[in-house]
Amino acid sequence: IAAADQFAYRPINSKPGTFLFFYPALEEAPYSRHHPGLQHLAFMVESRAAVHAVHAKALALSSEVVHPPRLFPQYRPHYYATFWLDPEGFMLEAVCLREEGRT
Repeated sequence: IAAADQFAYRPINSKPGTFLFFYPALEEAPYSRHHPGLQHLAFMVESRAAVHAVHAKALALSSEVVHPPRLFPQYRPHYYATFWLDPEGFMLEAVCLREEGRT
């Protein structure tokens, strides 16, 4: 794949973190989170209030909300999140891992 066809995210200054690399699909097909590939992106936020603020913004933008803000104890304790779809149907998530009332 040519360098011009690649997109990547790397943490700056050799900081630890997740590296993301994006390449064009080899075959043209509409996006589906149920096919192999990137399923969704989660963004860590500082508080449950921030999860609610993101949810409110998603609603204001007429995004389809998959899950309103709530606990997801099946993932881990204190996992509080909201999930929504972008205009292309890609799932996004805002998540806070802190106990309620802790900042």
